[in-house]
Amino acid sequence: MSPRIVSCGIVLLDPDGRVLLAHATETTHWDIPKGQCEDGEAPQVTALREMVEETGIALEADRLKDLGLFVYRRDKDLHLFAARAGVGELDLSTCTCTSLFPRRSDGTLIPEMDDYRWASIEEVPRYASRSLTRLFETTLSLTELHRSL
Repeated sequence: MSPRIVSCGIVLLDPDGRVLLAHATETTHWDIPKGQCEDGEAPQVTALREMVEETGIALEADRLKDLGLFVYRRDKDLHLFAARAGVGELDLSTCTCTSLFPRRSDGTLIPEMDDYRWASIEEVPRYASRSLTRLFETTLSLTELHRSL
């Protein structure tokens, strides 16, 4: 059996408890900023790097709350951290993705993420993947997280 993939990400909440979702380019789904560790990289470092690469938002490490490891899909676990967005991080029109991948059709490099939104707990199922929606509905309560941050 191959080792499970661990993807590290940040659940960023605004002052109203809405979660930051980024739209995965050329797909129908939205996701939290996350990605795989590079060799020897600590999960927290990965999560912070992915946040910068996928949104342009740079958070200080001491703002992160370690939420731990979650079973996500058959082949993947998530190591998640949470943070509260500050005043300067609420305007998502300034977000930019510097992480590129080749487009399936012609190989042109395109940004991994191409749009951003604050989603209320009720809106998450409309935008997020089934796996992410299930995580928020079962294991990781956004309501509880909002209270505890």
